Amino acid sequence: MGGLNADWLTQLAPPHAPPAPGWWPPAPGWWGVALLLVLAVAIPLLRWRRPAARLRRAALRELKQLEAASDDDVRLAGALEQLMRRYAVAAYGREAVARLSGAAWLAFVAEHGGKELAGPPGAALLRAAYGSPAAADRARWLKGARGFLGARR
Repeated sequence: MGGLNADWLTQLAPPHAPPAPGWWPPAPGWWGVALLLVLAVAIPLLRWRRPAARLRRAALRELKQLEAASDDDVRLAGALEQLMRRYAVAAYGREAVARLSGAAWLAFVAEHGGKELAGPPGAALLRAAYGSPAAADRARWLKGARGFLGARR
């Protein structure tokens, strides 16, 4: 055993540390964290914008059902008036819509896309909706309601 040196550790190669890791490219876990952050921001933004479109589609779908189902002009006028009121309250807020009636309501509807309901056609719709005899102009009522319900806020 004479060939072994008692100080055998000194005969080993000097220690070499690996180079420090760079910051790019990030590890796969950081890519996952970045993706989660993007989703955490994007999903609420998308949901924030969608209720108005969903409300508009539902109102237009109900309008289409009213158009197909109602042969009675008085019933159609009442249903159109109620649908437009419900939509206006949901889309524009109770404070802006609830106090409107008559000419002020028709001006609001015309200003927000229902131009066909300005003037005599709108007045006839209101009279028919509330039970007074009025000349029915179904085509203009429906076109005005479609314009109002389909208008972008």
